Amino acid sequence: MSSGSDLCHTFANHVAQTHFEDLSPEAVDAAKKSILDVVGVSLAGSGMEPAVHGVADVVLDAGGRPEASVLGFACKLPAQSAAFVNGVMAHCLDFDDQTPWGAHPDSSVVPAVLALAERKGKVSGRDLITSVALGQDLFVRLRCNVGWRQDWNLSSVVGAFSSAAAASFIQGLSREQIAHALGIASMQSSGTMQVIFGIGSDLRGMYAGFTAQGAVMAALLAEKGITGIADLFEGKAGIFNVYFGGKYERDKMLEGLGKEYLGSSMLYKAWPAVGNVHTYIHATIELMREHGLKASEIEQIKVFVGDFHQRMCYPIELRREPTTLMDAKFSLPFCVALAAVRGGIRIADFSALALRDPEVLAVARKVVPVADSSLDWKVKIPDGRMEITTRDGRRFERAGDNVPGSPEAPLSWDAIVTKFRDCASVAARPIAARKIEHAQEMARNLESLDDATMLLKAFTQ
Repeated sequence: MSSGSDLCHTFANHVAQTHFEDLSPEAVDAAKKSILDVVGVSLAGSGMEPAVHGVADVVLDAGGRPEASVLGFACKLPAQSAAFVNGVMAHCLDFDDQTPWGAHPDSSVVPAVLALAERKGKVSGRDLITSVALGQDLFVRLRCNVGWRQDWNLSSVVGAFSSAAAASFIQGLSREQIAHALGIASMQSSGTMQVIFGIGSDLRGMYAGFTAQGAVMAALLAEKGITGIADLFEGKAGIFNVYFGGKYERDKMLEGLGKEYLGSSMLYKAWPAVGNVHTYIHATIELMREHGLKASEIEQIKVFVGDFHQRMCYPIELRREPTTLMDAKFSLPFCVALAAVRGGIRIADFSALALRDPEVLAVARKVVPVADSSLDWKVKIPDGRMEITTRDGRRFERAGDNVPGSPEAPLSWDAIVTKFRDCASVAARPIAARKIEHAQEMARNLESLDDATMLLKAFTQ
């Protein structure tokens, strides 16, 4: 496959030419935070999401060469299998990081590069950071500059390429091999938003596993000489024409390429629920706190919703009383009710017991969605707005602005470390506090490690 003008060759050159020294301090910091954050939420997923155990049973039963760690289960599997299970766990709680425009790159990028780093051995912290920064950068460039109509699930459709690029860097592929790997990864570029909108499916929390596994496979096949697609993105039947009707902004995808690494914009969640409900969660917590309200005083909660928010409200009865943890995390009425009753949300608050909590369910039945087209999702979803009416006739309104974990109020390192401790404490297998502390210290200083996989040894030995 000759090096042509298609963007896959441009991106391949970019990945092949990037060095740690090219990254800004902000991009380095974001990559390190994302690595720690994904490891943490994966550990939590191993203990908190029941569906994970079915996945683990299938993959562990198949076995294979012990190349890479499965977080939370203290065992090793072939790199592809480990990337799959870890990817499933990374997104299953919807607690992983996201871009300011929505979508999740790192629940597939980080499991893929960690699996290959362990398989390869002696991958430096600098190289691990660079691989994640490259994956984040490519993801944002693609995600923000295609003609999306809330049809494709961009986390998996775009994530296939960002994860393959990151995996290719870890594997030390040439620019030609990287272009091939991107083409091979297109076989995993799939998934529609129905997996997000629907009710009752475990796949909504699992898609990152397929993407991470595909990225590992793409890099390993390209290394063995398997060829990709010459005009992958811009060909007549390429990704941009078929998936996005030919609507993409090439110049913006290339703007600042190699000079600005856009992963520095990554956001880290304060609560384990879909990012679009966080503005409502925050508004609820603040209204209850500011006015000293009790859940028993609430008569009605109006939530003003745009087009995407409405997806989290209907069918209204099923959203008010979700039957699975994944549906609960994507239910606006349930999340608002949980925040009102508990005064906050922690990882342990999303449990099978919470789904049956009569106080939470009673408040959820009082949540009424009100359509507001000014809150429709264009590029960045506007802050949600809500109104609480009490039984004695008082009315309180608030917009969910300055939300913890938003660009206006990003989580600090200390906050992310606190989240990591909370997540690691509910892993499937108990982890000693000293190991948790050692892991977060290594993540903060990852660029100094000669072997970045030392970070994982706290959870596998």
